[in-house]
Amino acid sequence: MTPKQITPEFSATPQIDAVAVAEAEAAGFTTIICTRPDGEEDGQPSAGELARLATALDMRFVHIPITPGTFTDADIAAMRGALDEAEGPVLGYCRSGARAATLWGLAEAGRREPEEILFLAERAGFDLSAQRERLSRTAARKAAPGGTAKTYDVVIVGGGAAGIATAASLLKRRATLDIAIVEPAEFHFYQPGWTMVGAGVFQPETTRHRMESVIPCGVTWIRQGAASFLPDAKEVALADGSHIGYRILVAATGLRLAWEAVPGLAESLGTHGVTSNYRYDLAPYTFRLASTMKPGRALFTQPAMPIKCAGAPQKAMYLSCDIWRSAGILGGMQVEFHNAGGVLFGVPAYVPALMTYVERYGIDLNFGSTLVAVDGPGRMATFERKGADGEVERIERGFDMLHAVPPQKPLDVIAGSPLAGAGGWIEVDPATLRHVRYPDIFALGDATNTPNAKTAAAARNQAPVVAVNVLAALKGQAPVAYYNGYGSCPLTVERGKIVLAEFGYGGALLPTFPRWVLDGTRPTRRAWFLKDRMLPPIYWHAMLKGREWLCRPKPIVPAVNEAA
Repeated sequence: MTPKQITPEFSATPQIDAVAVAEAEAAGFTTIICTRPDGEEDGQPSAGELARLATALDMRFVHIPITPGTFTDADIAAMRGALDEAEGPVLGYCRSGARAATLWGLAEAGRREPEEILFLAERAGFDLSAQRERLSRTAARKAAPGGTAKTYDVVIVGGGAAGIATAASLLKRRATLDIAIVEPAEFHFYQPGWTMVGAGVFQPETTRHRMESVIPCGVTWIRQGAASFLPDAKEVALADGSHIGYRILVAATGLRLAWEAVPGLAESLGTHGVTSNYRYDLAPYTFRLASTMKPGRALFTQPAMPIKCAGAPQKAMYLSCDIWRSAGILGGMQVEFHNAGGVLFGVPAYVPALMTYVERYGIDLNFGSTLVAVDGPGRMATFERKGADGEVERIERGFDMLHAVPPQKPLDVIAGSPLAGAGGWIEVDPATLRHVRYPDIFALGDATNTPNAKTAAAARNQAPVVAVNVLAALKGQAPVAYYNGYGSCPLTVERGKIVLAEFGYGGALLPTFPRWVLDGTRPTRRAWFLKDRMLPPIYWHAMLKGREWLCRPKPIVPAVNEAA
């Protein structure tokens, strides 16, 4: 083994073996960094084998597998961390040594000038010129005072309901916090109102405010998106290539409506009778279709869970049916509900009231039926349904109106990040909302893997919990509050009446009011008044302002020592 020394602290070499590990220890190297994935070629010693040998010789071994030509921010952060933790000279290796050298150069960006990095690498026999632009961008970013990215007490990624409410709750408790919100959108939307827009009850403009009007005073608004998360470096990479640092990160990114997952759907939206209350610009089209409908067939769909507000697909259906009942054409309508799931609603206590309306409106329920294609011009929807024999059959249904709800997925920036767990959702403790692997990261809202309903009401209850737990984490303390999974779904079964579903983890009923005040399992006018008149101002003027009416965080009660 003949390593190529780039600096006295770092050398790079081609693939090593057991003998080379011993030679490295004898030469004074204290750390070995492998930048090669296992299994690239026959006979290649695995990183695990060499790690065991290095550990036996009291050397540190770090594996950062790099696919040729791909150097992610997370890889660079891992390299930087390994270099910083090294207690002596470091040896990096891959097939030829080039990936190790390149990763070293990218990790040094901001600490050395780009030309110096290129010169040192070239002198050792490695051409890093392809990384010149990236090195320059990183150097420019690191040119801030102190040579590091701007660091905030709290960085909140996402300016939706969850992110804004968390910032407001934090500032209510500690006004001196240095908080940044990363959000590229120009407008903030009250999405629960789109059901009412689709029924002609609300005007769309009332559900939209400019983002600057809801950002809490004193918070820095960073008007761009997050490009990647670097939890080992405690940084967030932004869309323009710059980075910001944090003491605590709160991820409230929301989810993605995957319109493209249903062929033909995206192209048909807003025309040919195809609509969805899941978009601000389409909810008015829902009302226009329903209010001008002639007797015909209307299809309403619901994809597989998880989705935002699991009741929203059928809310659109009930309110449309009520419009047709008032117009006297309901008897001539064929209304079908195609639900990819197996039940009408996931909490059984609310199903009887909903079934009353299903029967009243003559709705044909189709469970296990998933929308898989839309032909807008041909007014044809295709569904897949698994039969009793396990075979999947395709069914085509013509329509005059189609209210479609797309599959919903984590944002790509989340799914591809170290924050993600199974399915690409952010992996948090369901009670404390703290990340299971990174104690300086919390997450809430639609982006997490918590098994609660993804609703604004859930975010409203999560935000104060996250706020007090973030403050505890800033002091180096354990979480002090817990979230019980509360979510609310006001099921608008007709104009003027709502079944107010309120429940938590495991489907436990969690009513806000005593039953004699408001029985959520029955359709009531009081629940409609709450949805129509009270919830919008509560959202804009309480939730987003840190006023925690009826949602104060619940403290974690220490376990009683039974031996005491």
